Amino acid sequence: METIDLRFMKEAIASAQEGLQKLAGGPFGAVIVKDQRIIARGYNRVLLDRDPTAHAEIVAIRAACNHLHDFQLHDCDLYTTCEPCPMCMGAIYWARPRRVIFACTREDAAKIAFDDAFIYEEIQKPLSERRIPMFSMGREEALKLFQQWEQMENKIRY
Repeated sequence: METIDLRFMKEAIASAQEGLQKLAGGPFGAVIVKDQRIIARGYNRVLLDRDPTAHAEIVAIRAACNHLHDFQLHDCDLYTTCEPCPMCMGAIYWARPRRVIFACTREDAAKIAFDDAFIYEEIQKPLSERRIPMFSMGREEALKLFQQWEQMENKIRY
């Protein structure tokens, strides 16, 4: 007997298959479900869109938020064909779905040359030791923006 979760995972896999057929990017697909209905789909579009952020999860999150007219995915489930990368994890935590269900692991992805272990390692390093140089400048001026935000009465926190 097929569970509802397995049914939605099969839909995420079908989305990944669609992306593969279009040579859009890697073998990754995602669907977002609310009230047992798919409200958004995504597949990896990195090559198609020439956009390194166009991972399946992010494509689906953008579509779902647009569908819901909201910047968060309250009471939604995200089904994805692979354990999310660090970038997608950040987007997922900002979107706040109820749960994430994934098929393949990041170790499975590494075996086919989608290895994001170096990103996890880079995040842990001090700025001065990262592969891409990172440093702070203009802080005093930029802090004025933070103070302006803090004082705004009509801001929407997220």
